Amino acid sequence: MLSERPGEKLNTYVPDYVVFDLETTGISCTSDEVVEISAVKVENRQIVDEFSTLVNPGMPIPAAASEVNGITDDMVQDSPTFEEVLRDFVDFIGDFTLVGHNIHTFDMKFIQRDALRYFGQQIGNDYIDTLQIARLYLPELGHHRLTDLADHYGIDSEGAHRALNDCRMNQQVFEFLSREIENPSEAARNVRVCPLCGSPLKMRNGRYGDFWGCTAYPECRYTKNVQ
Repeated sequence: MLSERPGEKLNTYVPDYVVFDLETTGISCTSDEVVEISAVKVENRQIVDEFSTLVNPGMPIPAAASEVNGITDDMVQDSPTFEEVLRDFVDFIGDFTLVGHNIHTFDMKFIQRDALRYFGQQIGNDYIDTLQIARLYLPELGHHRLTDLADHYGIDSEGAHRALNDCRMNQQVFEFLSREIENPSEAARNVRVCPLCGSPLKMRNGRYGDFWGCTAYPECRYTKNVQ
């Protein structure tokens, strides 16, 4: 939903939500554009609807991006612009909570930028980042990429890096993570949490010795001395 204020980031589980994912021409929310957006709507833990479309970014897709997501200029040349697509996406999500992997530092920045660009408002839906949830509740894992979590839970990751496939995979991961939230391990209960943004803190080493730093850096710059 469009709003004068952006939604808040939550560290919890909800049974009704929309998982979404973007594919883009690159990682910069200043100079890059969306080339694909997909979403799955979930009610009472079950997928009830899907949304997916390629997007004409109005610029050439770099070869490096195509190597990751498999989307080329020829595939998007007759696709709608993101202004058209974003309006349909807003209608699709309604007031549902949004869910996605690494959306706090990536996907939300793109859709908030373009909501302001095209409509003069922001996306007001609250959202949950499964990357942050995984770091909080599965601290024993060495990596927390979506495919890492899929492997951890025995979920098929074939077709990763296309938006709709990632949404379907992420929905399954989020349902497994709900069990971690409801019954956290001892390791999860001992995770230090940033008081500013709710992200896990990680021990780091600086010129003056060890300190606790927020894993959401550089978006959050909270630190605390070990002593």
